[in-house]
Amino acid sequence: MNQSRFAVIGLGQFGTSIARELSARGAEVLAIDNNEFHIEAVSGEIAYGVTMDATDAKALKAQNIQDMDAVIVAIGEDFDALLLCVVLLMEMGVPRIIARAEGRHQRMILEKIGVKEILSPEDEIGRLVAEKLINPNIISYIPLPDDHEIVEIKTPPGIANRSLGDINLRNRYRLNLITLKRETVEENKGELVRESHIIGVPTSDTVILETDTIIVFGTTRDIQRFIEINQ
Repeated sequence: MNQSRFAVIGLGQFGTSIARELSARGAEVLAIDNNEFHIEAVSGEIAYGVTMDATDAKALKAQNIQDMDAVIVAIGEDFDALLLCVVLLMEMGVPRIIARAEGRHQRMILEKIGVKEILSPEDEIGRLVAEKLINPNIISYIPLPDDHEIVEIKTPPGIANRSLGDINLRNRYRLNLITLKRETVEENKGELVRESHIIGVPTSDTVILETDTIIVFGTTRDIQRFIEINQ
């Protein structure tokens, strides 16, 4: 299998995080930023780093940007520069462009010029914080289209120490259990520490412990109902 190749343009906190994660997962990453200190900060973790102006068409072409599997434009402080960069990438025939948007207006503009994949990290963080405030049992969640989501939930008291067959998530709550994380106490350098591990594919005989974390898929309404009933 060929190694995936990505370019990340704009190394603020968001872009840097994406570049590092892609590289850690085995991708070949080209990082571009107009600040050499940002490039130096990731130089030991990615394949290539270039200090340059991402609104310079000749400079982009010199990096063979059009040959990348995807380009993530994560410029956060200058939306005009982000727009110009995206337009240049489109003109060069980059097969997949993912752009960052801060707020509804930027998203609307990017959609109008034809960007299909748009990331709004601030919106996602806002939704996660609101969700966790409303439902303290929720550890994390991934919103999906049509009001569906994948949610990581602390085991509600109402289902603790019961088997999956007895709980009957699918028929009773219209939820699908993806997996669960189980907390264990392990020795690390002479000290006892708590660790959480995925236990694999649960069966109907699997008993949910009060210290477990369950990962379920369903509609927002059904997940909310499940939590409320079993508080």
